[in-house]
Amino acid sequence: MMITNKPSLLNDDDILNAAHKVLNIEAQALMNLTHTLDTQFVRAVRMLFACKGRVVVSGMGKSGHIARKIAATLASTGTPAFFMHPGEAAHGDLGMITQDDVVLALSYSGKSEELLAILPAVKRHHTQLITMTGHADSPMAKLSDVHLMIKVEKEACPLNLAPTASTTASLALGDALAIALLELRGFNEKDFARSHPGGALGRRLLTYVSDVMRVGEQIPSVTSGTSLTAALLEISNKRMGMTAVVDTSNKVLGVLTDGDVRRLFEKGVDVRTLSIDEVMHINPRTIAADVLAVSAVEMMDSHRINQLLVTNENNTLIGALNIHDLLAAGVM
Repeated sequence: MMITNKPSLLNDDDILNAAHKVLNIEAQALMNLTHTLDTQFVRAVRMLFACKGRVVVSGMGKSGHIARKIAATLASTGTPAFFMHPGEAAHGDLGMITQDDVVLALSYSGKSEELLAILPAVKRHHTQLITMTGHADSPMAKLSDVHLMIKVEKEACPLNLAPTASTTASLALGDALAIALLELRGFNEKDFARSHPGGALGRRLLTYVSDVMRVGEQIPSVTSGTSLTAALLEISNKRMGMTAVVDTSNKVLGVLTDGDVRRLFEKGVDVRTLSIDEVMHINPRTIAADVLAVSAVEMMDSHRINQLLVTNENNTLIGALNIHDLLAAGVM
């Protein structure tokens, strides 16, 4: 069918008013949803929490798109879940469902033919069923072990046809399930990072100092008694803006930064006559290799420094860290 667009009679204010109307209708739908939450929601959360298998989320059409998002949110917040297309389920994918799973089926009307074709088989398999519909007396609601109501007064669509407020309500209720389960599990940032190793949070919470520190010949260091001019050469060669000062056992005695050197020149000090011991900072800031790299960021921010020495429990120098190393690793 060819659809022709009629000339628009809307001015800019009309367009903005239309958008405001949509957002207000959907916001009101969410507010109304908070008043309909009852023991059924609690039962659903408890059922999902006790699930020994996976949560199988399914829906058709627009509800299917929402179901995919709910499955993804559950999976990323500690509840193993996947989306199952009801059409494919009727042609073999039902074999993926076990008695240990819980099925979460979405349909605003509660009459989706594709879902109604497979849900009786789910029930015969003794798999628990949660449905999310807008009608408590719908066929899907009657089949379910737990029914979650997502009734809205009207869609944001001016024709009251396109799923808008109802899909927003479904999505929000899915988020509510996921977050309630997250809190019930005690799911924390580190758990979240394990599910998102490629994201910024994953890098911050899964990257350790040992992953980004410089080691071996990359570490700028000189021994006690070294001339200041030789120490300056070490700073220049290693390009970290500092050098560690160690004893013959490689234990850290101090540090000298390029900022310290600049201040010496500003005072007119003859650096040719000095040894590193005369100008180094004793007891420098250090960090362990087995702590999160984000802790190094916090330490640098707190003390307004750009470098850190990495030491073991015996204060032996094992690495060095520069703020640029942390930036390159995506930790900050």
